[in-house]
Amino acid sequence: MIKIRTYFICLSVLFSLNACQSLETLSIDYLVPAEISFPSNLKRIAVVNNTSAVPDSNIINVPQKKEPLLVNELKKSTTYFWGDAAIATESLANGLAGANYFNEVVICDSALRANDVILRENTLSKSEVEELCRKLDVDLLISLENLQIKAVKTVKFMPDWNVFLATTDARVFTSVKAYLPKRNGAMASLVLNDSIFWEEGASTETSAMAQLIKDEELIRQTSDFGGTIPVNKLTPSWKTSQRFYYSNGSVDMRDAAVYVREQEWEKAFELWQKEYQQSKSKKVKMRTALNSALYYEMQDSIPQAVEWATIAQNLADEVEKATTKMKEKKSIYTFPNYFSISVYLSDLSERMSNIAKLNMQMDRFKDDF
Repeated sequence: MIKIRTYFICLSVLFSLNACQSLETLSIDYLVPAEISFPSNLKRIAVVNNTSAVPDSNIINVPQKKEPLLVNELKKSTTYFWGDAAIATESLANGLAGANYFNEVVICDSALRANDVILRENTLSKSEVEELCRKLDVDLLISLENLQIKAVKTVKFMPDWNVFLATTDARVFTSVKAYLPKRNGAMASLVLNDSIFWEEGASTETSAMAQLIKDEELIRQTSDFGGTIPVNKLTPSWKTSQRFYYSNGSVDMRDAAVYVREQEWEKAFELWQKEYQQSKSKKVKMRTALNSALYYEMQDSIPQAVEWATIAQNLADEVEKATTKMKEKKSIYTFPNYFSISVYLSDLSERMSNIAKLNMQMDRFKDDF
């Protein structure tokens, strides 16, 4: 959210101070690799529940320490629960299926560790993985290994509103592993956490206490939410970003902008390169270098896009003396092109880093596929 807001600030700065140079904006969609990436030949996966069966009580006995009440707080309690692994496993399977990345996602409903006497995390053995993959006819296992919840329930009085608030902040800790039949141990592990929040108002403290979510419902909803957390880490996702390019300053720049609107990027790129090579103006070179970076990004040639964006950034620094102004703590409004191009270059660099990370993962696991 911060990066998106910063980027729009950049565009507003450019538009407000550089109207004469005519900026155009467009939206692009690109695929962000998952934290754990899998090759395209993995068509069928199974989601399995590898947690131990919890006791009759879902409450985890943790030594309680009395927490001091904050301003306006009347009552507060913290409780730890075992999550409902069956609900989380189904939620995880549905989320992975909804991502439309794998051809088929199947779910193993029964807990693999249902007969455990002691609660534990236990990595599946190679033979167990091979047997499950054979029985389920899948190429990969995604296993839910652990699910725990920390819930903080609070009742507070808000004098400005003359109302009592009942709030519950539940943080769920989800542990998953990915297994391949040819590999000893898990190929990858994720330990994630996120929170879900409830708030209800009431006219009295007693009625506020009654509004607090019941433990059974808290476990159900939080477990369902906990199953969704790993989805974006296991499947790529689409991201929409705003981009800008310079569209004025010469006949060729205006013609190139027309080509962009008509999606004829090759013709636009030819004109930008012509301007870059022929012009002696650093400002013109800066604009055409930035536009060339956008062209390469549209072709998914991110290293070349980074190269041209870096050229544009260096030229903007020379034109606007940005480095000097930053040392003098001048406002970003005094070097708008440098600032905006730098944010764009940062975004491109992140994309290139994600691609490098994906390639490293594929190299690391190529012998397993």
